[in-house]
This record gives sequence, C-alpha cells and structure tokens, in this order.
Amino acid sequence: MNTRPETKKICLVTGAARGLGAAIATHLFNDGYWVAVSDMNTEAAAVLAKSLDPQADRTLALTLDVTHKSDFELALDHIVEVWGGVAVLVNNAAITKTTPLFEISPEEFDEVVRINMRGVFLGCQVFGAYFATTGYGRIINMASLAAQTGGAATGAHYAASKGGIVTLTKVFARELATKGVTVNAIAPGPLDVPLVHEILPPEKLSTMIQSIPVGHLGDPNFVGRMVALLASEDASSVTGATFDVNGGLYVR
Repeated sequence: MNTRPETKKICLVTGAARGLGAAIATHLFNDGYWVAVSDMNTEAAAVLAKSLDPQADRTLALTLDVTHKSDFELALDHIVEVWGGVAVLVNNAAITKTTPLFEISPEEFDEVVRINMRGVFLGCQVFGAYFATTGYGRIINMASLAAQTGGAATGAHYAASKGGIVTLTKVFARELATKGVTVNAIAPGPLDVPLVHEILPPEKLSTMIQSIPVGHLGDPNFVGRMVALLASEDASSVTGATFDVNGGLYVR
C-alpha cells in the first residue's frame, strides 16, 4: 500500500472470525474501514481477512485473547506500527453458556465473566487510554438483551456479564467524553448467527422465534450497520448509550 489510511477509518474488532463479529468486520470493511480482524482462532481470522481483502492492504489478522491486557497492548502497537494509528474498537468477543442456574460451577461463572466482561474492560482501558492521547476515538461494546431481561435462553453468568458491559460502557463514556472519545453499546436479542442455531435445538429455536414480536431472528448485518454508524465521525454527541436490537422482546 502506497499511502497510510485516514486514522479515523481504522478499526479493531474482537471475536471477529465468525458469527456476529465476522458480520461487523465485513460491514466495516465494505464501509471503507481498514479492519484488524482479531480472534483466538488465528487461522479463522486469517481466512476472513483474506476473503475480505486478498491483497491484505486493508485487513490484518491478529491473535487476541481478550482476557490478557498484554494482547490488547500488542494488538494496538501492531496496528499503529503498520497503519499509523487506530480510532475504532469493537468489543465483540464473548462466550455463551446456557447452563441451568443451580448447576453453574464457580469455575464456569468465572470463565464467562472473565471473557465477556473483563475482556470489554481491558479493551476499553487499553484503547480508551490511547484514544484519549490522540483526542479522538469510538468504542462500541456488544451487550445483550439478556442484560435487560435476565436471560430467558442463556445462563445467569452470561446475562450478568452482559449487564456489566452496559455499566462499563457508561463508566468509560463518562471518563472519556471530554477527550473526544465516545463509548456506546448495542444490545442484540436473538440473531440469525451460527451460535444461536448451535445452542438451541430446532424445537426450542422455533418456540423462541414464535415469541419474538416481529416474528424472526435479528439480522447480524444490520447490527454491523449500527456499529458503523456509531463508529462514524458524525456520532460525536452519542455516548454512554445502549441501543436495542431485539425484535420487540424488550420495550423500554
């Protein structure tokens, strides 16, 4: 690549190798962003990055374990070294567990909270501090309908971790507002992604869809469009907010 990109169009997406993360990374790329595709599954991240950009001008594939602060720091340093900066972070990486409430072990509880909530905290902390030094940044965290309803189809630990993400979004938004950095969250309900089909047997999935007022699963590509909107320079007055995409399952 002959010239470096505009910093405001450079982003990192965590958990981007498949599902919602891949949809978000794809939409951002198609919207003109340079996209660092990060995931624990390095091979899958590389496959997506190459499928988006065979010349590898506008994509990077990074191995990133969101439970390690050093991984975020290394990712940040690498993106800045290669592209000259970064201005958008999408904290998407998460795991979903549906273990019944009284069967959740302490170890499983800690695992879900460590990946889902601690991962968002570390991402916001590392990238938020960097954005503050540059005077510009956009952070978008993926929360969940489960944070608002207690999780009808997910485990208590998943719902609690996503509730924590909503709160962290407010905390970082308040802290970074005067530095030109916005922090927002999106709370999807059930989406038409592989994970939903994997964790729900066909009969339970059918029952769930019937319970959604609009009558269908959410579109992950639309969530990608929302991320791009919140990542835009025009979104400077929107911060600390959580946006619902749940088909009417939760109405404020």
